[in-house]
Amino acid sequence: MSDLSKATLLKQGAEAKIYVIDFLGKPCIVKERFQKTYRHPDLDKSLTAQRTKSEIRSMLRCRTNGIRTPVIYFVDQIKNLIYMEYIQDSVTVRDYVTAIQNNPDGDTHLLEALMQKVGSTLATMHEKNIIHGDLTTSNMLLRNPPEELNLILIDFGLGYIENLAEDKGVDLYVLERAFLSTHPNTEALFELLLQSYAKDYGKGAVEVLRKLDEVRQRGRKRTMVG
Repeated sequence: MSDLSKATLLKQGAEAKIYVIDFLGKPCIVKERFQKTYRHPDLDKSLTAQRTKSEIRSMLRCRTNGIRTPVIYFVDQIKNLIYMEYIQDSVTVRDYVTAIQNNPDGDTHLLEALMQKVGSTLATMHEKNIIHGDLTTSNMLLRNPPEELNLILIDFGLGYIENLAEDKGVDLYVLERAFLSTHPNTEALFELLLQSYAKDYGKGAVEVLRKLDEVRQRGRKRTMVG
């Protein structure tokens, strides 16, 4: 089950390697958290196991609450491997937004609807105290056809469960920074996302958005000092 000798390496990040492998006749993604040699072996083992569990817990809680994530097929807790659904018939939100922006005839109403969908989805996620930890438009997929807005969140490698408004505000700040740097001149679109988030989260959004503003201010101060 855990033999990756026949697997294809799809990509490698700072925390994990992503493979594609056949799993019971289906294409499957395998996420392997590899050993960090700069850490003490016992500490590395403990942290890796903890982060693997947090990732699984975050994904399962999302699915329980109607937020689409890849289906988890199997977990090897000894080798810290997660076998999950390989969503091939899809496009990243990043590529979808970029394609519409670069098309002179692109329908901006589709982007507005997408931002409302993302905002609503993140509101549900945060209402259930799920922190993604690495929100970017590359970590959001749209199943084809993308116009149906079948949104799927992926890569919960930094995810965890927490009720603090500060953590949720930081989650939104990470997305805002990534969104505006990847998709220039989209401040109005991101504001639509936040409006949808606030509408669907309800009263809890007030404190989260206040924390978002605080994080923004700290970010500006660091930029000015730098």
